[in-house]
Amino acid sequence: MVNEIFDQFHKIATAPRAQMDSYLQQGKKVVLTSPVYTPEEILHSMGFVPMGAWGADVELNRSKEYFPAFLCSIVQSMLELGINGAYKGASAIVIPSLCDTLKTLGENWKYAVKDIPFIPMTYPQHRKPAYGIAYTKAGYERVIHDLEKLGGKFDAAALAESNRIYNRHNQVMRRAEEVLANHPEITAAQRSDLFKSAFFMLKEEHTALVEQLIKELEGTAPAAENLPVIVSGILTDAPQLNAIMDELGFHIVADDVAAQSRQYRTDVPEGEDALQALAEKFGNMDNCSVLYNVEKPRVQWIVDTAKERNAKGVIVVMTKFCDPEEFDYVMIKKACEKADIPATLIEVDRQMKQFEQIRTNLETFRDMVNM
Repeated sequence: MVNEIFDQFHKIATAPRAQMDSYLQQGKKVVLTSPVYTPEEILHSMGFVPMGAWGADVELNRSKEYFPAFLCSIVQSMLELGINGAYKGASAIVIPSLCDTLKTLGENWKYAVKDIPFIPMTYPQHRKPAYGIAYTKAGYERVIHDLEKLGGKFDAAALAESNRIYNRHNQVMRRAEEVLANHPEITAAQRSDLFKSAFFMLKEEHTALVEQLIKELEGTAPAAENLPVIVSGILTDAPQLNAIMDELGFHIVADDVAAQSRQYRTDVPEGEDALQALAEKFGNMDNCSVLYNVEKPRVQWIVDTAKERNAKGVIVVMTKFCDPEEFDYVMIKKACEKADIPATLIEVDRQMKQFEQIRTNLETFRDMVNM
């Protein structure tokens, strides 16, 4: 039964267009949500299907007319897909302003993909103080206004219910992450499919499927431990990367990945004003390279989690030209060295076709850790 559930995750994770078409055929409107954090609860409450747009492993051609070669390939591939019609049928795309490259994506999108309206979500750097929360709330109100132009209707009670649905999904995903840490037989590829599929499904549907998986795994005896590691980065869904990790016997016991567990660490707090509570959620978020915090608690989080999960090493998967991640890596490396936790860096790109250098790096790292 476990494999059957993972097959469902895999089908959705590898064929998001089919999932999108299914929702469109049901008469639903789809709104794309780009990295890293978008207010999906608002979209959900207004009757739209939020669907993640994190790009794909495609050759970049038309996007080069708008971007220089040294920008993040995730963002470039998103624009490439938009120009090529891969997102055709979507009612809009919401793009947050959490890094410089995302800011340029929104402006370029307006000219390159004119049939899918761009909705900006402008976040403050200082998100925790009252003025930062007020700024975030104003940004959400702007999103609501733009969604109303598309036929959505905002209702505070509906948002409160969507907040509850998303909180429940967060809790289930956190529990799933804990359960997976105790099951070395679950591959990196399967783990990736579980997280990736969440971007392409209504959260209540994904929650139900993950709950089935948890129930099955909790009733299954785990296999013998392989090599427990933590993986950190923005995106780790490349099939060849996960195949190499599985081939070399790595077991991901925790992750610090923007497209995976980082999405589910923070719930919407209780409150009478659902929109205010949602803004407070963003204020409470942390431990991420694109969330400003001069103290950089993310670094210590990685070290503490590695110790808690008995990880033997940390694998940092660096998305090429991702400035926020590159800035943090130096501190992560130093913190791991101080804590005597082996760490290695591998670099990935949406256009990568050859992974032999990564294989050599990870094979050397495995052998070093096992000495």
